Amino acid sequence: GKVGRFIKSMRLLFVLIINSVYVTQALTIMSANTTPRNPLPKLPIPEPILSSTPGTWAYDTMSRRVDSEILQRTYEDNKDKFDSEAFSEVLVRFNSLRTQLQSAADTKLTYLDDLPEDASEERRREYLEWKTILEPFVSKGNTWLSAPWLVTEFYVYRLLMQALGYWDSSSIGYKYDPFAHQKMAGLLSSPGSAEPMLSKLKTLPKTKEGIELACAFALWGNKMDLSLWPANTANSDIDVFSDILASATENLLHDDSSELGDLCEKLRNSGGGNVDIIVDNAGFELVTDLALAQYLVESGIAKVVTFQLKSHPTFVSDALEKDLLESVEHYANLDASKFPSASACAKTWQGFLKNGSWQCHEDNFWVQPFPMWEMTEPLRTDMKQRCHLAFVKGDANYRRLLGDRMWDFTSPFSDVVGAYFPCPVCALRTLKAELGCGMNAEQVDKAKSLDDDWLVNGRFGVIHYGEGAPNK
Repeated sequence: GKVGRFIKSMRLLFVLIINSVYVTQALTIMSANTTPRNPLPKLPIPEPILSSTPGTWAYDTMSRRVDSEILQRTYEDNKDKFDSEAFSEVLVRFNSLRTQLQSAADTKLTYLDDLPEDASEERRREYLEWKTILEPFVSKGNTWLSAPWLVTEFYVYRLLMQALGYWDSSSIGYKYDPFAHQKMAGLLSSPGSAEPMLSKLKTLPKTKEGIELACAFALWGNKMDLSLWPANTANSDIDVFSDILASATENLLHDDSSELGDLCEKLRNSGGGNVDIIVDNAGFELVTDLALAQYLVESGIAKVVTFQLKSHPTFVSDALEKDLLESVEHYANLDASKFPSASACAKTWQGFLKNGSWQCHEDNFWVQPFPMWEMTEPLRTDMKQRCHLAFVKGDANYRRLLGDRMWDFTSPFSDVVGAYFPCPVCALRTLKAELGCGMNAEQVDKAKSLDDDWLVNGRFGVIHYGEGAPNK
């Protein structure tokens, strides 16, 4: 009777509700799948590098080096602070992180601690981005060694920020940089190496050869042979600079300087463009970035140079905005009688920062292990719409360009990075990790025959150029 009809009605209603949920989920999935995605490399994407194979650099890094060398050195550099009563809670959390890493093979990855209710919108977005990064590995019960190396290595530094309470204004570790001591040591020791290089900066010609030389400075720094430099550049012919370039390219396993030079000439002839430098390390390397940026503006290639910088301390020596500004100030205060070129350049840099020719931008994306083809918004759209050329510096950034995957060494850079990057891109890299692409087979064979450690010791380098995604 009535009870039976009521039960049937309820069953029907339940089925309709379930079907409605499924339809909603299906529409959501369809919508997600049909939402335009970032462009990808043209070639099949290899699996990411893991840290689970003994004898590899990845295994040694995650099973030993991050704790016994990097975090131990961090403790020693901050011992007075970390051992103080004020830092006692920070030290407990710091040691908890170290304990995890000391049993890396058996310790499963976990999510970040929950955010406080009053967390800012930026912190919430960054928290959710890390949840997206970690979810595939936490859900499978991956350990510090069985998850991708890039993910775990970046996560060490993010958890260090959590231990400090880096964004908590009530924490003693608020905005505290545990690597400041090491970065300052690098800055203080840099002027002696920088002075000879900076003394040549004003003499670089405003030609294709000039940008090639500026890139060589940014890549090799004090490894450049300056003995070939003419005493009077105003009266020297282009052949002299060709000799210097030949010397600078001796250990390059691929060199796209000519293609890069063509684009730079177009930018110069059009009145200058927006050029970004995706910065890697502080210290002397950052000074070489400043020198490149100075040349870009003074030669007319760039109207504005934007330095893309890290949003929190990471990988020990990586540069934040404060590190860049500190470097400029330090060089501006050098003894001009000892370091005339460095001192003069720094006054120029101060002017560029003041008049807007140089700008600094920190972004969370630069401290996260997303492959660069998964560049987050609003950064990707900004670079796509604003940027005419981006220089990518350093090895950690290069690993991300390749998604930290083992591509064939001869896979064309244009098919890997050039196919997806949001704007034209030039990678300046000395080899310090066991991966790469876009290298000439003969040059690779030559490097192998010359040096067993050719992939990791920084002796060899590449200058890669890619036009970026067709529709960006």
